[in-house]
Amino acid sequence: MNTEASPSAEAGGTAAVRAVIADDERLMREQLRARLAEVWPELQIVGEAKNGLEAVELVEQHRPELVFLDIRMPGLTGVDAARQIAQMDIADDESLPEVVFITAYDQYAVEAFEQGVCDYVLKPAERDRLQLTVSRIKARLARRGTPEAEGAPPVQQLLHKLAAQLNPSGAPRYLEWIQATVGQSIQMIPVADVLFFISDEKYTRVQTPSIEALIRKPIKELVDELDPQLFWQIHRSTLVNVKCIAGISRDFRGRQIVAIKGHPEKLEVSRSYTHLFKGM
Repeated sequence: MNTEASPSAEAGGTAAVRAVIADDERLMREQLRARLAEVWPELQIVGEAKNGLEAVELVEQHRPELVFLDIRMPGLTGVDAARQIAQMDIADDESLPEVVFITAYDQYAVEAFEQGVCDYVLKPAERDRLQLTVSRIKARLARRGTPEAEGAPPVQQLLHKLAAQLNPSGAPRYLEWIQATVGQSIQMIPVADVLFFISDEKYTRVQTPSIEALIRKPIKELVDELDPQLFWQIHRSTLVNVKCIAGISRDFRGRQIVAIKGHPEKLEVSRSYTHLFKGM
């Protein structure tokens, strides 16, 4: 994993656009970097990753405005990496990066990209096509914070679709049971009985109507193992069972607070996930 310092601003005082490149083939990374230097010389490449996990770590570290992800990488695919990036908690003055997928052959994915939620670059990166991608990215960055950008379809919808297409053998198999520590014993807890999951640095608390248990599995892993229609991530450290939500309110600071059926605990919704409750 390569990182390098980048200037904080371009000539003229405009904030530099920073990018991370992730591809398991070194020659492809070098070729894309060279092409980008031709069509977007002001772009600052702040890091290069050879797999999806490194890409997620670099995005966490640098908070770039743009990330290029090879769609098929060992361990963590580009789509899986993009899903983790899309779930990152962000500060009030930050935005999640724009995503451009790098692909050699996934025609079904190319068709999905044409929806305009994400963009793509075909291998090898040709100058003319990359110039079109750069123009689209610049336009999307310029629209950030506008009503037009707020009305755009959530990137997670596209990523779920792509993830399903990358696994054509059938629907994903989600966790049905959680093996957790309850006191001094190990118990098998049905996932459907869980009200919510809350993580700290070492453990994740599993809360049911009658049991509080602990597991050594972080939220970012649970997100990919649980049915997204049943469990919503509402905070960097919190997943909640949608069927167990009693209501949504706001506290004195304007933050959304989730009430849970039959349980006194209130769960805070971070800014990154307030869109989940716009219709409520």
